[in-house]
Amino acid sequence: MVLTLKGDGPFTVFAPSDDAFAKLPSGTVEDLVKPENKAKLTKILTLHVIPAKVMAADVAGKKMSPASVSGETLDVDGSNGVMVSGAKVTSADIECTNGVIHVIDSVIMPKG
Repeated sequence: MVLTLKGDGPFTVFAPSDDAFAKLPSGTVEDLVKPENKAKLTKILTLHVIPAKVMAADVAGKKMSPASVSGETLDVDGSNGVMVSGAKVTSADIECTNGVIHVIDSVIMPKG
């Protein structure tokens, strides 16, 4: 993940807030950081990254289904604020040298 994000990009990262992680069931984070769950954690983390720079204005009034770095598509709905696969963007357009970060209020979990 670190190598991916250190790349030239551009990337869009949907970064869960501390409160988003706190909403997960007790023990979830501790379980995910165990060495035997590295693949599962990587899939979750890469699900939060799109290999393109997408600003909030780019999705305003639109619905999109971009592919994440994990390969799974995200459901982006900009019709009333911005929602990403059920997570609300609470702070948008934090520009970085290789893309943009949007803070979200929930951790996005893989489908299935």
